[in-house]
Amino acid sequence: MRFVIVTGVSGAGKSTALKMLEDAEYFCVDNLPIPLMEKFASMMADSNAEEIQNAGLGVDVRSGQALDELEGVLQRMKQQGYDYEILFLDASDEVLIKRYQETRRNHPLAPRGRVGTGIRLEREKLKFLKNRADYIIDTSQLLTRELREEIEGIFINNRQFDSLMVSIVSFGFKYGIPNDSSLLFDARFLPNPYYLDHLRHLTGENEEVFDYVMSFEAAQVFADKMEDLFRYLIPQYIKEGKTSLVVGIGCTGGRHRSVTLAKELYRRLKGEQGYGLRIEHRDLEK
Repeated sequence: MRFVIVTGVSGAGKSTALKMLEDAEYFCVDNLPIPLMEKFASMMADSNAEEIQNAGLGVDVRSGQALDELEGVLQRMKQQGYDYEILFLDASDEVLIKRYQETRRNHPLAPRGRVGTGIRLEREKLKFLKNRADYIIDTSQLLTRELREEIEGIFINNRQFDSLMVSIVSFGFKYGIPNDSSLLFDARFLPNPYYLDHLRHLTGENEEVFDYVMSFEAAQVFADKMEDLFRYLIPQYIKEGKTSLVVGIGCTGGRHRSVTLAKELYRRLKGEQGYGLRIEHRDLEK
């Protein structure tokens, strides 16, 4: 039996991850009182029911003061031979605040105060769990289907997981730089397809634009150097425990050159083991 403890900061997607495990036929319980965790693990281990092959348990700050007992409970469970894995869902403060504003919910640790204060307190309380986590997924840039792919990859397909999610984001400088970018690249030095009548209405998603941009030696050299840089940097980020890397590639309007270079970098890095990879064209429809 596979026993997964699902935890993380409020708003990062813990409930969604639990639901995905349920869809994968895990027997899931959310917010079980901390003192009952050992009993739950014992019951799952002793269960001979064919319909219960794996189990998931949601734990978060709603446990209140009992959360302080969790570290001792986890230690005893290890000593008693209960094998468990910890999945920690995280997201940047900016994204969490935005999600709370959109849903008009109150943070559980700041029901009448500022969301940012609640997030800071929660991070302190959950720090020991994040340090013990087997898997850390940063959902700041993930769509629901992308989170599902990560969950299924780890807990159904047993794919190796090293926590880092790399997001390649094309954008237009005229609409502002992505505020969560870790690294920025400027493609405005390349010839602009916008000034060619037959390419202006197209985007880097169209073969004609892609081939035009990549026909220049400067674009090929630029792509080569970006690839070399990331093949060096990504293992270093993984070693340091970084969970999210947002790579911004910009041009004037975010429709031609940046889209092309983002697609080319994604193509070159896709299929590599040890990290997740996604692509987003932020300003493609503007």
